[in-house]
Amino acid sequence: MPDLQVIEFDRNGPADTGLQPWDPLPAEILLSGNPLQTGHTYHEIDDGVFTAGVWDCTEHQLLASPYEVDEFMIVLEGSIIIEHDDGETRRFREGECFVIPRGTPCSWKQDEYVRKFWAIHAPSTQLAGDPALHAILADPHVPLPPVAGLEASDFETGIPEMGLFSLYRDPTGSFEAGIWECSPMRRVPGRLARSELMHILEGNGAITNADGVVFEFGPGDTFLVPLGMGYQWYNETPVKKLFCSYTP
Repeated sequence: MPDLQVIEFDRNGPADTGLQPWDPLPAEILLSGNPLQTGHTYHEIDDGVFTAGVWDCTEHQLLASPYEVDEFMIVLEGSIIIEHDDGETRRFREGECFVIPRGTPCSWKQDEYVRKFWAIHAPSTQLAGDPALHAILADPHVPLPPVAGLEASDFETGIPEMGLFSLYRDPTGSFEAGIWECSPMRRVPGRLARSELMHILEGNGAITNADGVVFEFGPGDTFLVPLGMGYQWYNETPVKKLFCSYTP
């Protein structure tokens, strides 16, 4: 059986279908607007516990409630206003990445058209609102703590210098979002134990699956490596990326 392959994300959806109309948002959750939404789901596993894709929508505002999922987003067009129950309001603009933890008491507001890449973690456990939770902006310039405990046996090259800043990890540890950087290196081939969405900020490299299919990446690329794919990472220059991952 052929191995899985890297899934490249396109802001316009697949070339053959584009973005498709989605069902209207339920009237009972709308505070204002008559939104029209389209999208495409690029990846889904565990019966929808983790999904990722691209979405766009016209202006609207939702009623305030605890956010029902963990969501990682990269804003491609427009801006999104998150109004928290404690009065703090944040606008996330084109080019920015942010995370809303599940249970964040807030209202989603769009005063303009929005398009985004997204990854959603939607466990079936009981949802409880937590007023301490807020939407989290990913700052690409934040210092990244060094990753300790790297093993030489994991690399065909020497042990690289690696940094990681975790933006958010859900209480189960299954879903994580953060910022990662690494000096040039080549990993030993293996199988990926998670599904991971990546957005490259800096640097170039490639991922090779078990069939020898090579996916090359560079700054601005967004793609997902699915759980269980044969995986050999190589970066020829220092790389920095935004990521979110789901580990069953």
